[in-house]
Amino acid sequence: MKKILVVEDDERLSSVLYKGLTGEGFSVTLAPDAEKGFELFQSIKFDLLLTDLILPGEDGIELCKKIRKQSTDVPILMLTALGTTDNKLVGFDVGADDYLVKPFDFRELFARIKSLFRRKMAGADSSLQEEFKYGDLHVYLSQKKVFRSDKEILLTPKEFNLLVFLLRNPEQILSREEIAKEVWGLEFDTGTNFIDVYINYLRKKIDKPFETQLIQTRPGMGFILQKP
Repeated sequence: MKKILVVEDDERLSSVLYKGLTGEGFSVTLAPDAEKGFELFQSIKFDLLLTDLILPGEDGIELCKKIRKQSTDVPILMLTALGTTDNKLVGFDVGADDYLVKPFDFRELFARIKSLFRRKMAGADSSLQEEFKYGDLHVYLSQKKVFRSDKEILLTPKEFNLLVFLLRNPEQILSREEIAKEVWGLEFDTGTNFIDVYINYLRKKIDKPFETQLIQTRPGMGFILQKP
């Protein structure tokens, strides 16, 4: 039975989430704030964290940061009434895997949770490959380390996952829809530009300091990792 930690200060929503998730066969533990949530996370091995963004005391962003310092692989799904691109990017930057805006349909919540579990399993299956090399770019998966021309480059969790996806598909044009689905587990919203924002983040770190530009744009199609 998969164990889910729900960090939510709204008692009514907590109760609804508890009933809905246990009804789907999950083991659910509730926490009213980030402090209690982190305490529980340290004492119990959970399979997924479901947290509100706005919480009393520390918010969901701070909780996510603290958890990512201890665990890089537990899926984190954020719930919030704030649905702007900037808010989503902040969540992704600190290691959230998905983002669901309130109010939401429970069928969508269950679909997102199942998708996160599938991605975690797929990641475990593919982790047999320990490292990637492309030109002078070198990535070590288990250590989450990235080097270019022997210079270490620090990436956020989502930047790292995006780079790994590009490295798994070198010299192939990847659409925004493919990137959104494979890296974020989301359907691409054409009204947002978060894929382009993250590509630019990567370029500033992976390409800008170096002579050879590896991440290239194909207008109207997507992006490609390719040596000029």
